Amino acid sequence: MNTDKNILVTTPEELAEAVQSAPRVLAVGAGTKPRLSAVASDVVKISTVKLSGIVEYEPSEFTFTALAGTSLKDIAAALAERGQYLPFDPLLVDAGATIGGTVAAGLGGPGRFRFGGLRDFIVGVRFVDGSGRLMRMGGKVVKNAAGFDLPKFFVGSLGRFGALAEVTFKVFPRAVTTRTLRLSAVDTAAMTTIFTEAAGQRWELDALEAWPAEGVVYARLAGPAAALDVLAAEIFSRWPGVALTDDEASSFWSGVREFAWAHDGGELVKVALVPGAVAGFLSWTQAMAGARTWVGLGGNVGFISLPRGGTLADGLAWPAMTLRGGGALWPGKRADAEIHRAVKTALDPQGRFPSIED
Repeated sequence: MNTDKNILVTTPEELAEAVQSAPRVLAVGAGTKPRLSAVASDVVKISTVKLSGIVEYEPSEFTFTALAGTSLKDIAAALAERGQYLPFDPLLVDAGATIGGTVAAGLGGPGRFRFGGLRDFIVGVRFVDGSGRLMRMGGKVVKNAAGFDLPKFFVGSLGRFGALAEVTFKVFPRAVTTRTLRLSAVDTAAMTTIFTEAAGQRWELDALEAWPAEGVVYARLAGPAAALDVLAAEIFSRWPGVALTDDEASSFWSGVREFAWAHDGGELVKVALVPGAVAGFLSWTQAMAGARTWVGLGGNVGFISLPRGGTLADGLAWPAMTLRGGGALWPGKRADAEIHRAVKTALDPQGRFPSIED
């Protein structure tokens, strides 16, 4: 159905027809990251929220295939029934984010620290290219995903290479026990020390996040309970802190996943960092009125939240992407990769989808 220049699709075939129906189109999911789909007014948006459902799930193969509009919450529930999960900790699950939108945004959560990002778990995609052809790349099980790994190009592509219809992921068994430690970090130097030293220890931390406003670092361990007792004691011997209860930990990680620390409304920007850049990043954000910050993945990603009407200051020295708000899509430094242009030309020669810069 076409309403106010928006098209709602329910099948991959309808998605292909929708792509062919207008000169310029963009597939969008649940809109949990609205800046990523804020494009020119002549672009017709194709809603995939009804293009949903788990198509195949092979627990013994540790893979599933779902239509692009399937909610992360439904996928997480199905995997949990078999003791499995997506280790990269997808974000905005409770907000209603879809698996296709998550792939297009390239967003992973705290679990990426240990296991890698979304790109490391995607196995195959089914998509509609700029000519309206329904195509498949990759496989539905890991052993069949041979050849040029094109599915990874869709991770973080913002729907500019093609309209995702279906995705296949590999999954992991969920750890029996987790333990979350709240470590004191009295200043940025202490925080950076924890990031750099903890990452190189034998503990194999499951996640390592920091809330600068609180002056604390949160470290998550996963594994057998007896082993976690030993590891927690070793960590506390190095840095002071306390262990959260299971209920406290569950609430905390849910809040991280849903950006509960951020302002309700306004700008939300993701910034690519390295641990050595954390001090400069936090110093730079202090000049912005009302700015709230979060540092994750052991110092490899930062987030800036500004109150409604707030403006990101000039001089952002790191690559960044705006998830919410009216600021520039790419407010920081950004490398212009020639291979991205080549893939875009191959999959969308007529420019039916917006460019990655839009």
